[in-house]
Amino acid sequence: MTREVVRTDRAPDGIGPFSQAIRAGGLLFVSGQIPMDPQTRELSRGGLPEQTELVLRNLQAVLEAGGSSLDRVVKVGVFLKDMSQFAAFNEVYARFFPDAPPARTTVEAARLPKEILVEIDAIALA
Repeated sequence: MTREVVRTDRAPDGIGPFSQAIRAGGLLFVSGQIPMDPQTRELSRGGLPEQTELVLRNLQAVLEAGGSSLDRVVKVGVFLKDMSQFAAFNEVYARFFPDAPPARTTVEAARLPKEILVEIDAIALA
């Protein structure tokens, strides 16, 4: 089985020593995406809806760079700073996964990198 690093300029590079994604065994494993503009590397300081949209656009860019897409995602992990905003998160999330959404885990995280409000990782068919 081969292991291939996936990288794109359309999503931010990691803020640590990890790859944007790894393609292996017919799957694409996408690292947690945060609400960072890929061009300016500035974090979004908008509310949860704005941050969620940027995170999902970054996720989409990495998926596409890896030869996949949102409709090929099989599992998503969501980390929210505040679970009381679950409904607001779901409103944005549902626009990106309108039909047959992937399996998902959503947890409240006491603290996320750089004080962001949301981080999302994914596994997709490559």
